[in-house]
Amino acid sequence: MVMIGALTIPFDNTYARLPERFYAHVAPTPVRAPRLLRLNRDLAALLRIDVDALDDETAALIFSGNQLPEGAEPIATAYAGHQFGSWVPQLGDGRAILLGEVVGRDGLRRDVQLKGAGPTPFSRRGDGRAALGPVLREYIVSEAMTALGIPSTRALTAVATGEKVIRERMIPGAVLTRVAASHIRVGTFEFFARRGDVDGVRALAEYVIARHYPEVVEDERPYRALLDAVVRTQAELIPRWLLVGFIHGVMNTDNMSIAGETIDFGPCAFMDEYDPATVFSSIDHHGRYSYHNQPNIGQWNLARLAECLLPLLDDDTDKAVEQAMESLNGFADRFESAYHEGLLKKLGIEEPRDGDVELARDLLVAMHENMADFTNTFSGLASAAADPSRGDDVRRLFSDGAVYDAWAARWRSRLAEGPRTQDEIRATMRSVNPVYIPRNHRIEAVIRAAEDHGDFAPFEEMLGVVTRPYEEQPGAAKFAQPPEVHERVRQTFCGT
Repeated sequence: MVMIGALTIPFDNTYARLPERFYAHVAPTPVRAPRLLRLNRDLAALLRIDVDALDDETAALIFSGNQLPEGAEPIATAYAGHQFGSWVPQLGDGRAILLGEVVGRDGLRRDVQLKGAGPTPFSRRGDGRAALGPVLREYIVSEAMTALGIPSTRALTAVATGEKVIRERMIPGAVLTRVAASHIRVGTFEFFARRGDVDGVRALAEYVIARHYPEVVEDERPYRALLDAVVRTQAELIPRWLLVGFIHGVMNTDNMSIAGETIDFGPCAFMDEYDPATVFSSIDHHGRYSYHNQPNIGQWNLARLAECLLPLLDDDTDKAVEQAMESLNGFADRFESAYHEGLLKKLGIEEPRDGDVELARDLLVAMHENMADFTNTFSGLASAAADPSRGDDVRRLFSDGAVYDAWAARWRSRLAEGPRTQDEIRATMRSVNPVYIPRNHRIEAVIRAAEDHGDFAPFEEMLGVVTRPYEEQPGAAKFAQPPEVHERVRQTFCGT
């Protein structure tokens, strides 16, 4: 345990023990006037960080990077990646600095990283800084994803820098402290593989196995087992995104976590009305990372990981490719199974029968054709399961209510065939159908209040609501409302 002032951070660093070509030593660049905006005390407690006696000024100094805690070993990690399908040989942490690792009260190891802490050797002429708006967005969305039960990086602190950054205009700067199971990406493997550095790939693979997938250490084919494990985590993660209407926005290989967490909340967004082709990212001109294409891109990214691992799978290239293909071919079935199970559970069906998937798909088609709100349709169905009169609330979401009536009759007939009571069905549905998501127009309102007026009350209010997404909360009805026409957010931005 180490102390600086009143703060205890029990660093236990391992990535910094890897060969030095894996990272660059770099210190955060001090900022002019750091001010603590928010400290996630529950997460700090999980990380065994003692913040009880920590004043805001000291916290701002530490989590802006102005003052390093004892035991921190600041590094910027190296990685490469395919961005929108095009190869970029060197990316790396251009504005993020890993302070170190902490083993939490739950026994899990996590990275503690400053995002927006200044330039690194990987900045590629960038300023290494983060703007306030994207920091608030990532704080809200990452914590909301965690509350939704979706594996995600998390936000420990948000600190204003007292400086401006130049993007489309001059805007306030900030630093986010991000916590992750690790920051190792598919692109980290690509960095070494594309350089022909097989030893680097092997060292990274062994590190990942030891840290994230220790169950495969004794496997007779540990590298194949590693690939299988990463395929499995992604095949289980991406359905969870779809089931809450989440669109990542930039599923580049450098934004896919080997640990199976949702990472890098740049131009991410949640759908309002259901449309599988929905794209928000301002830089995704051809819909590569649209809502419905996320599974395909997930498998594409995994194929890039498999390519990196080929030299470890077998000395015989043909046999290595055969193993890789076997592993990758398991993605579709795992994804489909997880997605259908989750989709049917959203409808209150836990013991599927023939025709159930068709029933669910017919609802999605009707929602698309009638511009029904994704979240509110499923949330409304959860209420209507126990109180048929609440079905009128769902009906109003459809431009043609008769279409909903016809589908709802089939749905009720199906639920009546099961042994569970209406209240039991409703409880199941309520546990998987959120009332509140971080709606894009609400996030934009939070950002405008903070950037334009220095008002962080909307940020705190929204954060309090979306981190209890499955509970109907008094006074929070506005957070469940879709945007008015003039409130629609049609494009989201990366913030770099």
